[in-house]
Amino acid sequence: MAKKNTDEVRFAPTGIGDEKDGAVQKGVDLPSATRKKHKSLGLSEDDLKSMFKQMYLQRRFEERAMQQYQKGKFGGFLHLYIGQEAVSTGTVFALNDDDDIITAYRDHGWGICRGVTPKEGMAELFGKVTGCSKGKGGSMHFAKTENHFWGGYGIVGGHIPIGGGLGFANKYEQNGRIAACFFGDGAVDQGSLHETFNISKLWGLPVIYVVENNGYSMGTAAKRHTVEDIVDRAKGYGMKSAVVNGMDVFSVYETMKEVAEDVRENSEPWLLEIRTYRYRGHSMSDPQKYRTKEELETYQKNDPIERIKRYLLGNDILNEEEIEEIENKVEQVVLDAVEFADASDFPDEAELYDDMFVEDDPYFHN
Repeated sequence: MAKKNTDEVRFAPTGIGDEKDGAVQKGVDLPSATRKKHKSLGLSEDDLKSMFKQMYLQRRFEERAMQQYQKGKFGGFLHLYIGQEAVSTGTVFALNDDDDIITAYRDHGWGICRGVTPKEGMAELFGKVTGCSKGKGGSMHFAKTENHFWGGYGIVGGHIPIGGGLGFANKYEQNGRIAACFFGDGAVDQGSLHETFNISKLWGLPVIYVVENNGYSMGTAAKRHTVEDIVDRAKGYGMKSAVVNGMDVFSVYETMKEVAEDVRENSEPWLLEIRTYRYRGHSMSDPQKYRTKEELETYQKNDPIERIKRYLLGNDILNEEEIEEIENKVEQVVLDAVEFADASDFPDEAELYDDMFVEDDPYFHN
């Protein structure tokens, strides 16, 4: 007779990190930030002012969106980008205006960076016809295709093949553009990612695949759901890769600029793991029991907005009064967006099936 095993059977990793028995798993370890100053990165003082304004606009938009959600102005899911503003801002400043960007459902900051006005964005959250997706996309489906922002997608990892498709189209048309596809750390175990990486390397597609590793996927630390470092996914496909400090806009800009030039010149895919941190839960319904208050406060000491603000002040590019003036103007822009969204109309019922079918008069089964 076989000997009965009396040991407890375990499957999930335990005892990882600093906490006992794996009760709490630290989100991400940030790599060192670049030591370069703005001039050596090719950034002007006006660029820095615009970066700060852009990041602060994203932060205040999200905070007001959260407030309006809590007031019941709109429902559904709401995934906030608070804490990750350096990723979107650094990327958009590094890429060309006609390079293609596609992302997952934490997409408000990306939309604002790529030309979705705060009014269009807030109206979309409210489900109003004046929204960037005519009020029918909501929080997870911001888009501005005329600005080469192809939207947020609600299925985890489902948009990664579309990112590869954008790169394929650009290579086929020989237009000199590249694509950048962003997704969360929870998407790296999706089969679609591996299929896309494989074909991208085989065909030499000009795509930068970027994991915005904000620590916890939906609520599980990366070391609990994925083997080794996320960036190591690139090794299996012979792809170039790098890890970036996503709490520092200079670091994001520097790496994105260098990688974009390489991808554009050599037409080969890259994988970047940009380590950042979201201050809010996965969505508004997230109780966040998987992390401690102390951990959150530790990451907030590396806040990307405060970081660039200190740089602006420390290098005499802006003074306190000028910073405050920018913040007040941004605040008013966001308040105007809330008022605009509240006053806008809902889409007409007759528009329910518009933009859904190729045919003008699609046939419906009763």
